[in-house]
Amino acid sequence: MDWDDGRLFLTVARAGQMLGAARTLGVNQATLSRRIAALEASLGASLLTRHAHGCELTEDGEALAASLERAEAEFVQAQARFNGSGRTISGTLRIGAPDGFGVSFLAPRLGDFAERHPHLTIQLVAVPQAFSLSRREADIAVMVGRPEQKRLVARKLTDYTLGLYASRGYAEAHGLPRSPEDLRAHRLVGYVEDLIFSTSLNFTDAFWPSWRSRVEISSATGQMEAIRAGCGIGVLHDYLALPHGDLVPVLPALSAKRAYWLVYHESVRRLARIRAAVDFLTEIVGSESARFAAREHIPG
Repeated sequence: MDWDDGRLFLTVARAGQMLGAARTLGVNQATLSRRIAALEASLGASLLTRHAHGCELTEDGEALAASLERAEAEFVQAQARFNGSGRTISGTLRIGAPDGFGVSFLAPRLGDFAERHPHLTIQLVAVPQAFSLSRREADIAVMVGRPEQKRLVARKLTDYTLGLYASRGYAEAHGLPRSPEDLRAHRLVGYVEDLIFSTSLNFTDAFWPSWRSRVEISSATGQMEAIRAGCGIGVLHDYLALPHGDLVPVLPALSAKRAYWLVYHESVRRLARIRAAVDFLTEIVGSESARFAAREHIPG
């Protein structure tokens, strides 16, 4: 197997589909499929399982991708050392993040990251889902809760808190509850239960064990916009809700606490773009530590 074949396979592994990989490489999809099939034949192993929505790595494919990524990391390090371009970071970096953090906090700050690394293409996938780093759905991800899978590097990014909120308009029209039981008389906003992608998002019991949402929205940003528009009372991230003057805390003595973790596959830990992303995310979250601890300043 030569490196060119390995590079093609690694691109497919990261894209999760032939079409996306072909576009990235600037080659014909049929040609790429033939090259991958030839690679599998030469190795005597099945590397990919193809399906209607793309492809997944087999066990042999996982092993090969991990080996190739280690080789790539060593090559990039050597190249940087000998050509004096240690400060130049290039390629494509895909960051996965929950939509609340990704859309409202990270996206507005990506311009600074792009300025620092003008040769780097940055992809932000900010959706309410669990990212599979082994299937290369993201190069690095911000996750709610620490993952348990092996071969993942995880470091705690920050704790954050959540509380109940309503819009000022809703409060004026319907009043606010004085106890958790009073929530029974209010329209509640929450997640679509069967689409909750992490058990860490099952936090309504911390506010009222009998919680039943009348309006269910699959994303945190969608819930916040609905609540701001007067849809009802719901649980929001304090660091996202408090800057909005049209939202008021409800039953402020009640809260839930969670943590964001920064996670990436151990096979890419030495890639310069991964290290740059880790440093940047740690920096911007650390600089806003007071914002993530905002509940401390809410009157009880």
